[in-house]
Amino acid sequence: CSLINITLQGRHDTYPKRRGMTRVKELIASGVNVACGHDCVMDPWYSLGTHDMLEVAFMGLHVGQMTGQADMHAMFDAITINGARALQLEGYGIAAGAHADMVLLQARSRIEALRVRPARLAVIRRGQVIAITPRVETTVTAFGEPSTVDFLHT
Repeated sequence: CSLINITLQGRHDTYPKRRGMTRVKELIASGVNVACGHDCVMDPWYSLGTHDMLEVAFMGLHVGQMTGQADMHAMFDAITINGARALQLEGYGIAAGAHADMVLLQARSRIEALRVRPARLAVIRRGQVIAITPRVETTVTAFGEPSTVDFLHT
């Protein structure tokens, strides 16, 4: 719970303040199944919560100093497959016979999803679309010329 723990743990300390993040990078390197979570949404402990797992991973990357390519892939796994593994979920993943639960992101890669925390184009549960968001486009005008910018790598 990187968002909540970084806010709560050590908050009553004088300086230097302890920060609420375990040694994620070292645990992953040791083969531990590290999964991230987010359990506070608009409550007394963390009023900024949205249950957005990409925010959890984004904070975890920064606090854990995990900005290398392999680290970012590992953190994406920590908010997806590792949590499913920890919960012993059956039928998880993209495979024949799986439940077809997924979130379709407006991103071309896992790292891009972490970097821009893109629109969730569709949320699919058991093969049924339960939420949909139109593709997001940003128009920037520079030197009098409007251009569409998506902030994604091509």
